[in-house]
Amino acid sequence: MKLRNVLIVVSDIEESINFYRDLFGLQVVLNNDGNVIMTEGLVLQDKNIWKDFLEKDVVPQNNMTELYFEEKNIEDFVEKLNNSRYEIQYVNELMEHSWGQKMVRFYVPGHSNAAARIVRSRCSLDKIL
Repeated sequence: MKLRNVLIVVSDIEESINFYRDLFGLQVVLNNDGNVIMTEGLVLQDKNIWKDFLEKDVVPQNNMTELYFEEKNIEDFVEKLNNSRYEIQYVNELMEHSWGQKMVRFYVPGHSNAAARIVRSRCSLDKIL
């Protein structure tokens, strides 16, 4: 078995596509009316489709989902984020842990249930795995 994608539920699919394209450089691979596959394995699904399928409410900002990105120039990314057209609600502003890792965490605009964490690591996760 192999994990292929990660799906997150979004309240505004077009805004979410634009956000990931503008700030993360992700591109749409497939757009199928409320189900969007982007590069890097990210799948966006419209919250109404998800809600209808599960027959349960979607709980916004439930702090149970996080997307983890690594960025070499985290200060530049935060500046880009702050200067973007998107309204960013920070969970944690840019900070540095005692072991030297810097990170920022925020709710992703247009999302119902995901936060994003951007880190600058001394050692890339790719090197560990």
